[in-house]
Amino acid sequence: MSAQLIAIIIFAFMLSGMALGSYLRLVLPEHHTRADSKDILIAASGTMATLIALIVGLLVTSAKSTYDDTNSTLTRNGAKIITLDYYLSGYGPEAKEVRELLRQATASGIERIWPDEGTHGADLAKMETESDMSRVYNGIRELSPQNDAQKYLQTQALQIGADMMLSRWMIIEQSQINLPGMFLVVLTFWLTVLFVQLGLLAPRNRTALSALSVCALSMAGAIFLILELNHPLEGRIKVSSAPMQKALSLIGK
Repeated sequence: MSAQLIAIIIFAFMLSGMALGSYLRLVLPEHHTRADSKDILIAASGTMATLIALIVGLLVTSAKSTYDDTNSTLTRNGAKIITLDYYLSGYGPEAKEVRELLRQATASGIERIWPDEGTHGADLAKMETESDMSRVYNGIRELSPQNDAQKYLQTQALQIGADMMLSRWMIIEQSQINLPGMFLVVLTFWLTVLFVQLGLLAPRNRTALSALSVCALSMAGAIFLILELNHPLEGRIKVSSAPMQKALSLIGK
């Protein structure tokens, strides 16, 4: 289920809770929303709001960390590609074929992660089966250094190639992590109950109902951000392809 659809469903539950609370305010005896009863409602809604704010804040921080980690990994990979190409260019004409393989691997990687630079997610299935970087690594390993300088460059290039293959699998593994479905169900329940309580407390006028609606929309937006940032290679909030595009423009020259 997409992040947009989940956010819309949760928003609908919050609006339903608000409508139920507003309806209960009409049908319940007046003493249920006055004096001591009102104080209890305020205390209960404040407690739930604090709990939800804490949980959502932690989730935003965690999701932003996931996004930043993926962005940093791709940025480092871009720098490693440029460095690897530099080592291979210093190796000599014997590494020309490997440099071409590196360029092809970079171009195909960009195509898999940012297809058409749209909102489509990365093709993780193809990322798992792709062997372009493996061919680059094997090509480097099969080079036959003729002197100490070439041997040094081959060793450094192999190290960078191994690091890049590890980074690719780290990105793939991190993309498998999802928020537990039960967690979203419980969070939706908390939000619905909170808006039932707020609907009970709110007077029936446009200003109060509009304010609650904006609050519900903002909370749905926060959940949308959490879900999007938790999958930085998919959806509308994706990591930038600029570092990899820059690397592609520089290598092989």
